[in-house]
Amino acid sequence: MTTPHEPPTPAAGADATAPADAAARPARRVGNVRWAIAVLLFFGVLVNYFDRTNISVAAGPMGEEFGLTPGELGIVLSSFLWSYTLSQIPAGLLLDRIGMKWVLRVTTWIWALACFLTAVASGTGLVLAARILLGVSEAAVFPGAMKVTGYWFPRAERGLSTAVFDSGQRLSNVIGTPLVALAVVELGWRGAFWVTGILSVVFALVFWISYRDPKEAVRAGRLSQEEYDYIRDGGAQDEDVANPNPLANLGYVLRRRKVWGLSLGLGCAGYTAWLLLTWLPSYLQTALHTSLLRSGLFTAIPWLVAVVVEFLIPGWLVDHLIKRGRRETAVRKAVLIAGMVVALGIVGAAFTTNVAVALFWITVGTVGITLAFCVCNSLPALIAPEGSVGAVASVMNFVNTLFGLTAPIATGFLVQATGSFAPAFLVAGGIMAAGIVLFTVVLGPIEQIPAPPQLTNA
Repeated sequence: MTTPHEPPTPAAGADATAPADAAARPARRVGNVRWAIAVLLFFGVLVNYFDRTNISVAAGPMGEEFGLTPGELGIVLSSFLWSYTLSQIPAGLLLDRIGMKWVLRVTTWIWALACFLTAVASGTGLVLAARILLGVSEAAVFPGAMKVTGYWFPRAERGLSTAVFDSGQRLSNVIGTPLVALAVVELGWRGAFWVTGILSVVFALVFWISYRDPKEAVRAGRLSQEEYDYIRDGGAQDEDVANPNPLANLGYVLRRRKVWGLSLGLGCAGYTAWLLLTWLPSYLQTALHTSLLRSGLFTAIPWLVAVVVEFLIPGWLVDHLIKRGRRETAVRKAVLIAGMVVALGIVGAAFTTNVAVALFWITVGTVGITLAFCVCNSLPALIAPEGSVGAVASVMNFVNTLFGLTAPIATGFLVQATGSFAPAFLVAGGIMAAGIVLFTVVLGPIEQIPAPPQLTNA
């Protein structure tokens, strides 16, 4: 296999012999620049999710101002996912073609604009337009984060590095939901969108100044040659591998059974995740009769517990077991399937109107979903052919968000038809059970897919 650019120094140019070199000398962990990149991704995902979920906290007062029914409110809550879903595949192809740096440099400014447009919206139509714009601009974030970890981290550190950036979406509910709830109480529902828009501008500036791909970071003196060699010897993907025909590469990826097992399985978890992300505050306010501010605080509890578990199990424990010689497939799939089984606990919320009991079952379900998501988010950089992480990640996210797109709408109409959230939780449990089958039977071993013929023969 050839790459279009030579690495920055002769030492880095010995990529083809990296496995032999790694076996001949002990791996050295020189420097921690890669972990600074993981933290940068964490803040990107955190702000990204502030922008996505602010509307779930503001939904009550916004719906009252615009006179929306629960079904109509469900459509508004899901509107972000329409464009986000449709933009996944183009975003993945763009990432594989030009990389994360310029894609995120441009799109982060558009996130901010979408928030500001929502803040000044005079009716439902402009809210829908702003949320659709937000979906387009944020589509590349998760595929891009997965692609960046593939460049910046050896395989044995993918669990923890994924947990770092993935925890941003969990902590957004711990930090962001109470923050947005406070903004709504103090500034009105429009104030929530001014606050998250300003945070997006701050992140846009930090990312523009801070992020470089590994080889560029070496050339700029920001990354030591020793740390670069450690990353590459550990199985990181080569940032210079490009696909000359992105559409052909996408077709190749779509024919892989492994990609569909991963994507459909995650979609089953994603349904429940988006049910909680969009409806949990409203559920707490309307079904369990909590105040708006308390609903924001209670919403944070399941996600806070989930973040702690995420770092302990799919983060630290998975990497620890793999470094000690346990098989990657066995370790990652055990955590993945166990997470889906635990996530079935969400069904318990269908059988109670007690706030404490409901929060217990929602927390159990949230922890299980988090285990599954964290493992899944590490897999595109592990199973994708070199230069194809964006394509695999975008297919996975497309299917995931397609499932997620239905959750706010289905939940809204189920609540409208029955006057209860219980059927919504039962439906979520049935979909989670299907996900267990997909991960068990269809996904197969966690191993890299062979490169497409056009790259193998390059």
